[in-house]
Amino acid sequence: MNAVATLPGKKKKPAIAVAVPYWVREFALIRWGVAALACGLAVGVAAVVYSNGQLRDASATRAHVQQVRDAAYARYAYADNEKREIRTFQPAFLAMRERGLVGEENRLAWLDAIRRIQEERRLLPISYEITPQQPVTPDPRVATGDYQLHASRMALHMDMLHELDLFNFLEDLRVRGYFTVQDCAIKRLGASSQADAPALSADCTLNWVTLTPGAPAPGAASPAGRAKP
Repeated sequence: MNAVATLPGKKKKPAIAVAVPYWVREFALIRWGVAALACGLAVGVAAVVYSNGQLRDASATRAHVQQVRDAAYARYAYADNEKREIRTFQPAFLAMRERGLVGEENRLAWLDAIRRIQEERRLLPISYEITPQQPVTPDPRVATGDYQLHASRMALHMDMLHELDLFNFLEDLRVRGYFTVQDCAIKRLGASSQADAPALSADCTLNWVTLTPGAPAPGAASPAGRAKP
């Protein structure tokens, strides 16, 4: 057994006693509770982080679904509006197509209408000349959608017994087709002893109009200006 040597004349200092807090002395009693609390906090923090991530994903999904729903509703509203417009304007469209406004121009129908009116009204001979069809821009500008407005100019000459011959002729002609009167000049002829001799003559310029499928040409106009209704 080793003995601890001490220097002569010196005494060994006693150890200093340090008071340990009671919670340190008793930590062994609560260490499992502290560990459980730490695990619970860790689990809680992880759950909050996960929940926030799920919330962000759910918000993004909700926004996407909202956009899809809005787009689908817009398409439905557009289709429903088109159906209502078709039901509203279809009768007028069919009537215009029946009278020759919509579709390719039908010059034979125009000439046949002139011949029939001349026979029914017992008018004097009528002469006419039609120029090639050209695109026009209405004044004021009218939205024609997927259709392009075209016009064919007709130079018409007719002899008359009185002014009503011209007015009745144009009125009957308007029922059978679409046209605009660009100008009309009436001239009085010399007196004649014949009962059926013309007393007046009229020279008119008519623009027969049609709507044909096709995008409107920008800046298009008739040779003599813009067609006026």
